[in-house]
Amino acid sequence: MLRLAIVCLISTFLAPAARAQETEAGKRVYNQCRACHSIEAGGRNGVGPNLHGVFGRKAGAVEGFRYSQNLKEQAAAGLTCDEPTLRAYLANPKTVLPQGAMSYAGLRNEQQLNDLITYLAAQK
Repeated sequence: MLRLAIVCLISTFLAPAARAQETEAGKRVYNQCRACHSIEAGGRNGVGPNLHGVFGRKAGAVEGFRYSQNLKEQAAAGLTCDEPTLRAYLANPKTVLPQGAMSYAGLRNEQQLNDLITYLAAQK
């Protein structure tokens, strides 16, 4: 019982440090996205929409961005940028939006995908 309590206590202190490392690693992975997307609050739309606050946001919700018809249809059906959707989309955009306009082939490295999702979730 004491051993379990010690493990729980240690993990409580280590979890924020690990999350910070994942966020920093995710920021480096995000550099692949920077050519088309900004992520700063109030940032510009580029070839792709601004991604600030994307985590948990309804799909197609960035004002002033011209979304593909496929994304508009999926957004109208309730598509939300939650973790499962973002994970699938970032790994292979065509699995979520087969006729979508994003030309990115996908992120195949699982660790980089995890780090990028942690980074996006932190951008509120």
